[in-house]
Amino acid sequence: MYRGTHPAVQDVSFTVPAGTDTAIVGPNGAGKSTLIQAVLGILPRHSGEVSVLGQPLSAKGYLPPAVRQRIAYLPQSFLFDRRIPITVSELVGLGWDRIGPQLPWVGGRERRHAVRAALNQVEAWPLRNQVVSSLSGGETKRVLLAYCLVRPRALLILDEAPAGLDVLGESEFYQLLYQLKQEQGWAILQISHDLDMVRRSCDRVLCINRKLLCQGTPEQALAPEQLSLAYGSDFVRYHHSC
Repeated sequence: MYRGTHPAVQDVSFTVPAGTDTAIVGPNGAGKSTLIQAVLGILPRHSGEVSVLGQPLSAKGYLPPAVRQRIAYLPQSFLFDRRIPITVSELVGLGWDRIGPQLPWVGGRERRHAVRAALNQVEAWPLRNQVVSSLSGGETKRVLLAYCLVRPRALLILDEAPAGLDVLGESEFYQLLYQLKQEQGWAILQISHDLDMVRRSCDRVLCINRKLLCQGTPEQALAPEQLSLAYGSDFVRYHHSC
């Protein structure tokens, strides 16, 4: 994966075991989002191999629809044309409709039931008829989680998904996320700048800066000497002075 003529990310190897939460940390410009987008097949890779849920990802980013349907992605920001009067129920329903031609379409009753169940799980059913552009940041994040829940998923990928929320909103988002993780059995791969949350909640950590610097438990990967490699010694001193 290249940024201009220079590799954006190279020499990165890792696995995400089922039911675990793996965080990717590193400074701005370290290639974290590029790595995530390569795993999703959004960006092409120039070398190496990617396997998602046991299925090799082709060089052009192709995965069979039955596999891709088991993956959900929450980006850092949700961008759409705010002039489109799409309601919350309609948006969540799109998560049900994202199936390939090889998968059978199931009738409208099942779809409506799935949308209602997903919205109830994130306590957003009362918002069902609201236009998405009218939602607050926290409400939007909950609705996007419902989008992930409307079909069974095995892997949830987040690119700084709580970005834009205040401290309380971020706390509520993570509380809901980890409650759903326990209920759904998701594996989570997430980018985060919140090292305290990573220490508390994640099973494994990848520390990268254009390449993999270290990986392991939070205690191993977020040790001062490892953070110094990724962020510089000034960051470590600042972090410990707080």
